[in-house]
Amino acid sequence: MNTTSFFSDMLQSITDRGRRLLSLGPVQDGDADAVGTMEELCETLLSSRGEASGMALAKNILDRWEAFDQQRRRDFMAVLLSRFGPNIERLERAIEAYRTDPSPKALLELSEAAEPRRQELVRRLNLAPNGTATLVGMREILLALKNDNPDLEAVDADFAHLFGSWFNRGFLVLRPISWSTPADILEKIIRYEAVHHIGGWDELRRRLAPEDRRCFAFFHPQLVDDPLIFVEVALTREIPTSIADLLKEDRAPIRAADATTAVFYSISNCQEGLRGISFGNFLIKQVVEDLRRELPRLDSFATLSPVPGFADWLLRERAAETSDALTPTDRAELAVLDEPDWADRPEAAAGVRSAVTAAAAWYFLRARNRNGRPLDPVARFHLGNGARLERINFLADRSGRAMRQAHGVMVNYLYKLEDIETNHEAFASRGEVVAAPAVRRLVPADRGPRAPAAGRLPAKGEPHDAARKQGSKEFTS
Repeated sequence: MNTTSFFSDMLQSITDRGRRLLSLGPVQDGDADAVGTMEELCETLLSSRGEASGMALAKNILDRWEAFDQQRRRDFMAVLLSRFGPNIERLERAIEAYRTDPSPKALLELSEAAEPRRQELVRRLNLAPNGTATLVGMREILLALKNDNPDLEAVDADFAHLFGSWFNRGFLVLRPISWSTPADILEKIIRYEAVHHIGGWDELRRRLAPEDRRCFAFFHPQLVDDPLIFVEVALTREIPTSIADLLKEDRAPIRAADATTAVFYSISNCQEGLRGISFGNFLIKQVVEDLRRELPRLDSFATLSPVPGFADWLLRERAAETSDALTPTDRAELAVLDEPDWADRPEAAAGVRSAVTAAAAWYFLRARNRNGRPLDPVARFHLGNGARLERINFLADRSGRAMRQAHGVMVNYLYKLEDIETNHEAFASRGEVVAAPAVRRLVPADRGPRAPAAGRLPAKGEPHDAARKQGSKEFTS
């Protein structure tokens, strides 16, 4: 921590010296052509060769960005798109040279010519003190702006490309989060929790302090006190079927040494600006290794996971004129889901249980998006990591969000260590959902179409991906 502080102070000192050399003034609120000024500063930064002056320019540009209102930020992103792409003349010459002589040297020139200038600009902006954090925040704004301007996808692709290198697993540090972790980090754990809301310090203590609870987070050297992603783990004697069993206030903790199962019950991505940069698969594998080393008796690793898209998919199937997923009897039984208090009435819940679990099994085993992959983003994440869909749990989460998103359904994914590679290969190469026999029996083999092969567009009548952002962040895809 002291080394990091010293390095940050040194960078700030160099930046201040460069600012004096360049006579860069503060950001002016009344600058009528603020975006034009930013463009000029960016061009200067790209042509700069001095270290101190480059850092000062980068800091000034990022300060101006943070002072911009929403419209100016939108205009600046448009400038990055239109004015900081590849040098077209150089690219055309490189293409022609490669066609004439496809040598390694010509290929290298083609590759360099094809790189948009904004990639180098972002690299240089990263030299500024706190530059990485500011750029992550910049991409968060960019992701929101893309909704209204799809052309900005090209700018986002450059950010994602660079972040994929900067946040490579080799740069990440896994740190345990405990009740003795500094309060500023614990506050962020409360704020970033995206799956099961943490109501305050007392609830956080119940998740961190007991002997049978663990939490781990990935950190980056440039974001030392800000986690990128964290996972909460419960040490148990069996795979749970309900989140209440893990989070209730009056539960009886067990000795960590007596646990045989580690349950990953919440995985939260913390930085919206790093969406699409995969950390979760590395996190789970590293945590499994650490836990096995600490507790050799652990022989089962599983999740208790949300199903964020199930309710919307089921609503579309119920509204469709015809549905391969639902029989007329299913439709009649599922009508009770339209009643707001159905889960509180034991008779109503018992009456719809079979139809809901069968529909959920169909959703996982048969429903596919346009790429031939399961609709559910959490499923794609865990199945892609080599887990097996182990069990569907009815009314496993009675929170308001879980009832809206999944009618209370949660699922267990089982990480059976000796099968992980085989399961991963089955999913990655054939799009196969590896599931326990009990789950497969919920969907009769002779009813409806088989799941489409990976990469094939769905046939008429097969469900398409809604391509919406779901509430849960227990995935990185």
